[in-house]
Order: sequence, then C-alpha cells, then structure tokens
Amino acid sequence: MVRVNAKVSQLLSGRKSLETMVVVDADKTLYAEDTAKMFWDVLGSASPLQKLFGGPLGYSETAFLQAVVLYEEAADEAEFERVCDVVASRTEIHAEFKELFGMAATENHVGVVVVTCGIRRVWDKVLQREGLSRTVQVIGGSRISDDMVVTPEVKARIVARLQREEKVRVWAIGDSPLDLPMLEAADEAIVVTGEEQHRSRSMDDALLEAIKTRGLRARQALLPSNASPRLSYAVLPRIRLTNEEFLRPVFSRRRRLHQNVWHATAKDAAKVLMAPTRDASVAGPRLRKAHADIGLYLAWGFLPELLGVEEYPMQHVQGHQIMGHRLRHERETTIVALMRGGEPLALALNEALPLAMFLHAISPDDIKPHHVENQKTVILVDSVINSGQTLIKFVQHTRRLRKDVRIVAVAGVVHADAVSQGHALAGIMEQHGVHIGALRLSENKFTGFKGTDTGHRLFNTTHLA
Repeated sequence: MVRVNAKVSQLLSGRKSLETMVVVDADKTLYAEDTAKMFWDVLGSASPLQKLFGGPLGYSETAFLQAVVLYEEAADEAEFERVCDVVASRTEIHAEFKELFGMAATENHVGVVVVTCGIRRVWDKVLQREGLSRTVQVIGGSRISDDMVVTPEVKARIVARLQREEKVRVWAIGDSPLDLPMLEAADEAIVVTGEEQHRSRSMDDALLEAIKTRGLRARQALLPSNASPRLSYAVLPRIRLTNEEFLRPVFSRRRRLHQNVWHATAKDAAKVLMAPTRDASVAGPRLRKAHADIGLYLAWGFLPELLGVEEYPMQHVQGHQIMGHRLRHERETTIVALMRGGEPLALALNEALPLAMFLHAISPDDIKPHHVENQKTVILVDSVINSGQTLIKFVQHTRRLRKDVRIVAVAGVVHADAVSQGHALAGIMEQHGVHIGALRLSENKFTGFKGTDTGHRLFNTTHLA
C-alpha cells in the first residue's frame, strides 16, 4: 500500500484545486473484454488466472502476488512489452469514456485515475495511443518492477484516501465483484453493464447482496447502449455517461467552506431549534426566546470545542471542595451584540458565560480600546450573516484595536456562500484567524426586508418598516 499511496500522491501533485475524482476500473469497464485473457491468448497459452483466483486463495493479496510470478515466468521484459503492444492495439476504449476523459482534461477541478487489478502496462499504452496519458494515470501492477499489486481492498483504500485526506468527492465506476469495495466506499457508484457474453456472471448476486445488506446505492451504465440491464432499473437505475444527469454533478464546482466554520445544519437539534425562527407567526418575545435557545446551544456546543475549558474550585453540595469547568478565559472574554438582531442570542451567550463582559454595538466604533484591553477573546454575535460585509467591518476594527485578541463570530444563520473559499468574508477569516459558529448554513440568498427583517420581527416593529 506504500507504493500505491506514493502513486496517488504523485498524480495529485500540483492539483490543489481538485474537487472531484473519477476512479475507474479498466477491464470490462473501459473496454468490453478482459485484456489479461487477451494477453495469454497472444502468448498462445491457456490463462492460468481463472484457476488461480477460483482456488482457495480467491482474490487475496497472496493470489495477486502469485499472478505476478506467473507473468514473470511466462515472458521476459522484452516479450512482455511486445505482447502488451499487441493487446493494446486490439483494445478500444468505449466512446463514452473517451469523451469523459477528454472533458476532464480541460478542467482543473476534476481528475480521473484508472485503477486496475490487471495489467497496468496495457492500459498505459492504450491511454497513450488515445492522447490521454498526461491527464489519466493508471494504478496497477502485474510485474515485479511495478512493486505493487492492486486488490479489491486496495481500490477501496484509494477511494477512502481521496475522500479523507484530499477532501474530494469520488465517483467510482466498475463492472465486477472486484470493484464492489470501491463502489461501496465512493460517494457515487456506477456499475458498467456490458453485453451478456462479456460481463461478470457472479456480479448480479454480489451486487444485490451489497444493495440489500450493506446499503449500496448505485446506478448502471449500459455499454453498449443496447445491452440488457443487470437486475432491474428499479433496483439499479440507469444512467447515461453522456447525459447531463451524469456530467453536471461530476463537473460542477463544489463549494468549499472555510475550514474555520462550525455549523450544526444537519443535526436534529438544530432543525428543532430553527423551526420557530422560520415560523411567520412567531415574533416578539417568543422569537427572542427562540434566539436565546440557539445562543445557549451554540455556547455549549460550539464555543467549548473551539476555545476549550478550564477548571475552577467550587463548593460541592455535600460540603467539600471540588473542581468545576467553565469556558477557558471566560473572565477575559467580551461578548459584542451586533444591534439589533444579535442581542437576544448574545444575551443567551452571556447567560452561559456569566463572567464575560457584555457590549451593545450598533457600529464597529462602539467597540472601544478598553473593551478589548487585557481580553483573550472577542465574540461578535449577530442573528444572521448574509454577505458578511457588516461582520467584516467589525472584525477589521477589532483587529486594529488588538493584534493578538482571538475573534469569534456566532450567528443563528450564515449564508453558505459568504463563508466559502473565494468570498470576501472567507478571506478575512483567513487573514485574521476568525472562527464562525452557526446553528445553520443557508443556501437561501433572500435578505430580510421590512416585514421579514429579523430585527423587526424580534422587537415587533414590522409595522414601522
């Protein structure tokens, strides 16, 4: 796996804008037939691989290492290259994949890698002939000089590595039980269904088991388009690799939130807490109470994770002294309510952090030097962050007053675009080390106006708008 990881790192080198990776099997996926069988046919020998993998070793690493030995014994380096040349000349990539690979070659945020349990050298040559070898790399083995073997588990680990360490969205495409581990690990899975005489006969049962017992959600691409489907479209829906249904999600740019954003959007607690704030019939004291509940949730759920806690001595109910916990540097914290919308939420934060200084601010200039002097943390609180322009002004002003104070922003709702890479607020967060905690991220670009403005709803002044 060390060599495989090194190969993955090599193909990712310089791809800092990568957002999506398409991981594709080779034999019977890119091309209808098995190039390993073709290899042995060109040699004029019966393939020993079916007996090897059909035996007690199965598709284990030991079995694939034994396959390498078989290739080494069958042909020296020169003969191996010759046979691979012949096999590659007879191998034609499906037109759908040629189009996909060609499109990926023009986009910096989409990458393609072919991962094969078969003969890497054959696929290197095929891609080189098609003019795709510079943008589509192959991970595979079959010779000692490759210094690696690719098993079904290795395929799955490659997918997991891309997701976990590189933070990219992975589409996996394969055709056989050997591909199921990577199909199950991927964000999106596509099964290539070829003509019945070429497709894996054991795939139907294995695929159905993965769907029923392990929750695999996959779609199938028929190559050629007139091939009969696997299972049924109800179980394995059809997708066409040349249609917008596939191409749009693969090539669309994916928003990347700034790493300093914390939110609870998907949590059930957040959904319950947010409900009254979105209810048009809730206003005034009830809405302020709803915002206060959100403030308490963020005070206990977000701030301790970010800032940590500290011990302090207190008297136990039984009379002896014990150690309690509170937010780290609570006494050296200033909570700033951005008026008017931020006040209910900020007051709740102060309730959870009773030792903190509290300040109302209509404009950044309301924060004076003595409000941040000797303080460790400044928490800027608003109900909603839309474009982030107001918050930017408060951050810049606070930073001018104190170069080393920690700045945290807390809000009920934050517009996702504002805290995504490339936007002004995200840039300020990076420049000044600002963290933002929100109950919910919103995709809604609507900004409250008159009767829908949060501040007016909070204080029953919608009739004055």
